[in-house]
Amino acid sequence: MSKPKSNNAKTISVALTLCLVCSVLVSAVAVGLKPSQIENARLDRNKNILVAAGMYDAESDTASDVAERFKDFEVKIIDFNNGNYLDDDALKAAGIPDRNAYDASQATKNQALSEDLGDNDPAGIGRKPKYAKVYVKSDDAGQPEMVVLPIQGYGLWGTIYGFLTLESDLNTIKGISFYEHKETPGLGARIEEPEWRAQWSGIESYDENGNVATGVTKAGTPKENWVDGISGATLTSRGVSNMVQFWLGEQGYKPYLDTLREQSGQPVEGADTQAHQTKPAAQSNTELAATLPVANGKEA
Repeated sequence: MSKPKSNNAKTISVALTLCLVCSVLVSAVAVGLKPSQIENARLDRNKNILVAAGMYDAESDTASDVAERFKDFEVKIIDFNNGNYLDDDALKAAGIPDRNAYDASQATKNQALSEDLGDNDPAGIGRKPKYAKVYVKSDDAGQPEMVVLPIQGYGLWGTIYGFLTLESDLNTIKGISFYEHKETPGLGARIEEPEWRAQWSGIESYDENGNVATGVTKAGTPKENWVDGISGATLTSRGVSNMVQFWLGEQGYKPYLDTLREQSGQPVEGADTQAHQTKPAAQSNTELAATLPVANGKEA
């Protein structure tokens, strides 16, 4: 008795139907999980803002704690060119419909919302957004108690994203956190460790002349008001140093911080930093350029 011939058309039809059903199911699951993914990303961002602000305890704090404490911060959008906040009309004119939903990283993909840094790009970010989202915690008098600044820069394997918090003098670093990177586990990834991040607390950002006065030194070569680098992670350390110096500088948040200082009656040149100023600014800048080249993914 002969075996029935296989029906290729039927086999193909069943396979296509199965693929279609699986695609629909996968798409439905992805769409269904999207709100949860967005909420988790928002929670993680807010948690890292609190970490940088010294307001989060990993051992005891819950998602509810994060949500409640984050209410102390006001979300503002600044213009990098003049250091001013954008009001609702300015936001609308800039093409930013929602200050809370604004993503500076996505803005770098929009030429209307960003600018090409060309060769003047020590942080290795390519394009800089024209506007930034900052998080301000004010005291009872309405003066900034702390300001959390988003920062990013190229490390060894990719872009490092984090937050840097300044105290009320807009000069002293309160804390730093890193929430996304591609650095090597056990080496560059140690930038996430609380022990290394704790070194930043109390560091002063500017000298008496308003120049950026901190960074990351080579591991094992301590320098006053600088953070000791991570042994075996030279490029990651350089990347973090370049990142911090870029965003605290004229291309970054300095015009904004100067505006805040002026409004609060503080010297625009910087707060009290003489205790850490041990070398002329020109000499410090020369050393910085010589010892901290831009990280580009190749070992120096």
